Amino acid sequence: MKRSCFGTLLVTALVVGGAGWWFRADLKGLWERHGEPVLVIGKGPPKPDPDRYEVLKEETERWRRNLGRRYREAGSGRGREAVIDEAAVFLETALPDLMRCWLGTPWDFNGHCETPGGGTIACGYFVATVLRDAGFRVDRYRLARQPSQNILRTFLPKNELSLRVGVPYETYAAELRGMDAGIRIVGLDTHVGFIVSRPDGFRFVHSSGSSPWCVVDEAEAEAEVLRRSNYRVQGNLTANRELVRKWLLGEKFTVVR
Repeated sequence: MKRSCFGTLLVTALVVGGAGWWFRADLKGLWERHGEPVLVIGKGPPKPDPDRYEVLKEETERWRRNLGRRYREAGSGRGREAVIDEAAVFLETALPDLMRCWLGTPWDFNGHCETPGGGTIACGYFVATVLRDAGFRVDRYRLARQPSQNILRTFLPKNELSLRVGVPYETYAAELRGMDAGIRIVGLDTHVGFIVSRPDGFRFVHSSGSSPWCVVDEAEAEAEVLRRSNYRVQGNLTANRELVRKWLLGEKFTVVR
């Protein structure tokens, strides 16, 4: 498949000499530089982009394999730790761009399409499909059908989950703004999605079972589903070094049931 301009820009942005990549300070710039504008509630949803999604999947897999090779060749110690650092930053960059290809894809409670715009998609299937297509070896069908806490526990230990029940949204949002950058899964009363935490705040990316009934990318003030939920459990995927190592090496994640 012909590589898009994004693929070239991604490689250019990530390679810094022979040692590796730039780190988190430029994540915001890379996020805003590529793709269509984020969805603004009240306006028409953007068109899903399956072609770009396929390019991103190819690029992500290529980088995963290259990083995995470097990790194995590093032997042990600081060399491997440096590769894990680079891999975490790569995931913090690539995952949001994969998510955004789905914007505008219609939601349905039973939706399970494989590609952006290829049908309808439920919230759990959106999360599971993006992770699978980013190179996480996981059974998306089993993962998508689990309660949100089980989805989180498939990737993270219990002590790395943060549970808030009955906390006002303003308090919860302030807590999120104070946390480290990363890609989070968040489980709500009857919903699951991604939180993309950045130095300047966070965004909630999910397949929404409320208006506008599609995959959306919402800023803090727009995230009404997140605001209304009484139950919120979340964990930072890219902060867990063992998770990143397993992704690097293509190891399987067993779905917690």
